[in-house]
Amino acid sequence: MSATPASGEIPVNRWTQMIIGVVCMVLIANMQYGWTLFVNPMAKANNWDVAGIQVAFSIFIALETWLTPLEGWLADTLGPHRGPKLVVAFGGLFVALGWIINSVAGSLEMLYLGAAVSGVGGGAVYATCVGNAVKWFPDRRGLAVGITAAGYGAGAVLTVIPIRMMIEAVGYASTFLWFGLIQGLVVFAVAWMLKAPLPGEVPAATTVKVLQSRNSSTPREMLMSPVFWLLYVMFVLVSASGLMATAQIALIAKSYNVADSVILFGASTLTVALIVDGIANGVARPFFGWVSDQIGREYTMAIAFGLGGIAYWLLSSLGENPWGFVICAALIFFTWGEIFSLFPSTCTDTFGSKYATTNASFLYTAKGLSAFLVPLANVLKTYTGSWHMVFVVAAIMNFVVVALALFVLRPLRMSAKAAEPLVGHPAAE
Repeated sequence: MSATPASGEIPVNRWTQMIIGVVCMVLIANMQYGWTLFVNPMAKANNWDVAGIQVAFSIFIALETWLTPLEGWLADTLGPHRGPKLVVAFGGLFVALGWIINSVAGSLEMLYLGAAVSGVGGGAVYATCVGNAVKWFPDRRGLAVGITAAGYGAGAVLTVIPIRMMIEAVGYASTFLWFGLIQGLVVFAVAWMLKAPLPGEVPAATTVKVLQSRNSSTPREMLMSPVFWLLYVMFVLVSASGLMATAQIALIAKSYNVADSVILFGASTLTVALIVDGIANGVARPFFGWVSDQIGREYTMAIAFGLGGIAYWLLSSLGENPWGFVICAALIFFTWGEIFSLFPSTCTDTFGSKYATTNASFLYTAKGLSAFLVPLANVLKTYTGSWHMVFVVAAIMNFVVVALALFVLRPLRMSAKAAEPLVGHPAAE
């Protein structure tokens, strides 16, 4: 149980708040990570071009991210009692409505509308739950955000097989309808249990291992900082490579002629890969978040993204073998998912917790920008005739971020430490 708040109210167990956030994240996970299962069925049923369908994925990611500063601002300014619950409840309704629209879409334009509505709802849920995590756990920020984000990264594992079976049995439209209704309404119901911490409900800053700012920067102050824009560029580069894999994994498996190869208990390579990828994606977030709490954010970024660059090269070389495909794809997701714990933690460490939901949401918009690079992977694959060059470009992007983390971000943050009063243990950084 957390410390007793200064107001004298009954204290709130912060782990309960985290669990609620994780549940909400799980319920919106397949809006992104289950999307790949709907692409080919929609293309065949409607004679739509795959690249045109993937524009809907880009729209979803853009709206899921670009509106989060507004949604985060609402969660921050409506107060600890009203803000989180109202924003997440709103998000749940839009989550349901978006997939209902997808279920009746008779044109790409209608599909794009459904993607936009889904994105607004998903972003409201995501931004608020992450913002709550960084506020409730200043002493274990990387781990807490990682666990919360893991609900989004790994949550789709629970629905990969049911969604695929339901699409085969009754079609993609009914699958959109029923999953949309169930997911959205459950999010709406549990949202009313959320709240942000009051003074005295979180540990004192002296218990924190890594360096954190004593001051809280307003969003405007943050946007004027070179550290923020460096983080933004780094986020775009890594996010774009990971989203390419997320959106195209089924197409890549088909291109390598391994998608339908049965490899485990009657399950195909693609089904096994999607499950393992979801687990790897989810495990990465708390794992690397915890590591970053111990050794510092930049060193953890270098390790994770360096391994990520190697993973893309391995998939290019070994992807034609069914188990090689599963293992290499899993390594990609394991070294990509942690961006959703490392970057929010670094942002809040640097700019403080008072405006944490809003500030982290501004950084999260980088994911929306990176989504529009995803269709370029299809263009490059068509131009070159294979996925090899796509993987090479993705690997280079990861290695560039490793260099930026070690040789640009770390010196800038150390310089900020010298200029401003920080708390924590310098050796941790």
